[in-house]
Amino acid sequence: MQSQQHTKTIGNTRGSKLLFLYILFVVLVLAFLYKVFITIVSDRRIPAKTAVIHDRSLRGDIISQDGYTVSSSYKLYKAIIHADSIKPDKVELFVTLFGIYSGMEKKEIRKKLYDKNGRLHNGNITLSYDIDARRAIQLKSLALKMRKLNVFQSIKNRQGIDVVYGLDIIESGEARRFPLVDCLTPVIGYVRKKSDERYTSPVGAKGLERYADKHITSMKNGYFQGERDVIGSVIRNGSSIVNDRADGLELHLNIPLGLQRRVEMILDQMKEETGAEEIIAAVMESKTGRILAIGSSERFDPSVITKDDVEALNPKFAEYPYEPGSVLKPFTLAIALDHGRVTPDKWFNTYNGTLRIGKNRVITDDDKFASLTVTDIIVHSSNVGVSQISWTLNGMEFRKGLLDFGLSRPSGLDLSRDLPGMVKSQTLLNNQMHRANQSYGYGMHATFAQLLKAYSAFNNEGKAMTPRIIDYFKDTRNNRIYRIDPPAPDLQAVSKKTADQIHSILVQVVQRGTGVAGQIEGLEVGGKTGTAHIATSAGYSKLFHSSFYGFANDELGHKYTIGVLVIKARKPYKYFAAQSAVPTFKKIANAMIELDYLKPKIAPKETLQEREAEISEPHKISAPSDTPKPTTKPHRPKPKLTTASFKPKPPDTISKPAQTKTAKKKQPELFNDLDMF
Repeated sequence: MQSQQHTKTIGNTRGSKLLFLYILFVVLVLAFLYKVFITIVSDRRIPAKTAVIHDRSLRGDIISQDGYTVSSSYKLYKAIIHADSIKPDKVELFVTLFGIYSGMEKKEIRKKLYDKNGRLHNGNITLSYDIDARRAIQLKSLALKMRKLNVFQSIKNRQGIDVVYGLDIIESGEARRFPLVDCLTPVIGYVRKKSDERYTSPVGAKGLERYADKHITSMKNGYFQGERDVIGSVIRNGSSIVNDRADGLELHLNIPLGLQRRVEMILDQMKEETGAEEIIAAVMESKTGRILAIGSSERFDPSVITKDDVEALNPKFAEYPYEPGSVLKPFTLAIALDHGRVTPDKWFNTYNGTLRIGKNRVITDDDKFASLTVTDIIVHSSNVGVSQISWTLNGMEFRKGLLDFGLSRPSGLDLSRDLPGMVKSQTLLNNQMHRANQSYGYGMHATFAQLLKAYSAFNNEGKAMTPRIIDYFKDTRNNRIYRIDPPAPDLQAVSKKTADQIHSILVQVVQRGTGVAGQIEGLEVGGKTGTAHIATSAGYSKLFHSSFYGFANDELGHKYTIGVLVIKARKPYKYFAAQSAVPTFKKIANAMIELDYLKPKIAPKETLQEREAEISEPHKISAPSDTPKPTTKPHRPKPKLTTASFKPKPPDTISKPAQTKTAKKKQPELFNDLDMF
């Protein structure tokens, strides 16, 4: 009995143990399954099986007509080190080697590695953000060498894996390079930085950089994708995927750097000689509108812009409207000629330089002539004469004629900003006094680019050509060339006959009128001067805009429209266009001769001597034999009078032929524009 009872007790004990083991097994299995479940549903940081190396596209280069790179982009890299991965006894070795390869000072490197208490920082440290490609390659080589020198030690990552991080060189952005420093500024413009997902890229802020931003910027980035190793490096094998980047289009200019630089040097020289605040100029092919040079005396380095550069950042060529003065007179005459209201040899009574209208209105000329032909009204820049020419037109005809030349509308110059300027309304121009006022360039605004475009019509059979800085865009992957239409079209301003008549008159302006300082032997040179007071909030100041717009042609068919604007010349008498803008024009034309853009006709010695004698002989202002000089006042429309008073604009020049009545050397009176009253 006792034996059976003992056997039963042993059996119960064994059963209990088996049950316990079974329960324990079930619990462990459930715990394992629970752990697996938690692992599945939890947000774990499992290293991806693949990794991607990004290769971002670059902004396209800007290249001159003669192949010089004006603006280009390059990649920037940053150097990152995990401070804990540097062995304590190798820190100074790391500092020394990194300083040699990066060009950084040791003091600067230590400042980034250590905190204020002299302890190494924890985590990743960015040692430099602006490493170029050449140094990046060198630093990558250094990182490998330091691994072999056991500079780095392994540390545990978040997954508990021992990893040797070392020195990482990572692409961080793109920067813009301007190798020619200030050349072609402010035309070329500048860029600003834009950050996107820790990547910095340049964006056009002004000038060509902004105007062509969407064309020279590409959004197609490249990448390399492949399997990764334990520390995240891409393994290059047959399963890797490569997608090449597509950089932005190259921008090619019509401007050759040789001529551009010569023009800029001339502007710098003339600014010094005249004491001007700024001088701008441009050379354009009259037949095509291609800009061969466009420069300013105020330039800057787009790579390093300072406070002193702020005024120079905005290119004045198309965003600086001003009252042009007498350079508008040829347009007034061209419109009247085109409507058949006058002829080049028609005489006008110019009242000895003073035309009084009512009690309070007077238009005056600096040179006193009793009467002048239409041609000589332009040659001697008579306000009195051109006012009467404008009266042969009504307000609608005059305004439409100016619009046909491209005034009061954007010029189409391919820069970031192109202002339209302003021409008086038809209602105002129906008033004869307003029409006279605008006939010689007051009470309105035009830009340098508008006037350059308009003057090209006189050297191109009446067609005003839109100025074009950009020649074409090029896709460097397939060498395809793309051209875009200019923002504004070319304009048939006047008929060929009218353009030829004005062309001939402008040649005479240079031969015997206000532009004699622009004569160049062997070339056909023509143009018109303008010297206009600068308006301020307090009225017209004693500062001037002096300008000369015209052309220079040779017998081989080279025809160029050239414009010069001198802003606020302060040296004595240099505010006269004849002593500032015209000499600048001549220096530019001579530079074009030296660079073979123009080829003067060389006359035989005897002919040249005769020509010099002819130039030195004074010209007489007399009526043609078949046209009697009027002795009485010619009929003219009776002007409508108002109570506002005004004074005349300044003369265009103090240089006149010996036989004509010479200008009195006096300070020009201030002109008060009618629109201010």
